[in-house]
Amino acid sequence: MTDYQGNGINGEFLVYKDKPLVRRDNMYCYGDMNDDYVLFLMVVTTKKTDAGIEVPDLVIVQVMSTDESKSPADRLAKQFEKNGLYDAIDIGLIWLDKLNRK
Repeated sequence: MTDYQGNGINGEFLVYKDKPLVRRDNMYCYGDMNDDYVLFLMVVTTKKTDAGIEVPDLVIVQVMSTDESKSPADRLAKQFEKNGLYDAIDIGLIWLDKLNRK
């Protein structure tokens, strides 16, 4: 956990690549809400490793606009599924970076 201070957001968050990553149950939110877009990940299924540890399997990724004047349906910029949390975050960050640079 790291203190994140940026664009008026202050608090203790897990920070990945200079942006906060927040988890609640099977939902993850990555990004700064002051950017144009943030990344939402929802773990749909999990699987057990040989060591008996449960890891995410199927993950739905959504790149969402932070513009509250848009309807919820219009805020969805990109959605896709990936197997594994690493692949979901990896591809999601590419889309997030691309859309936030516009």
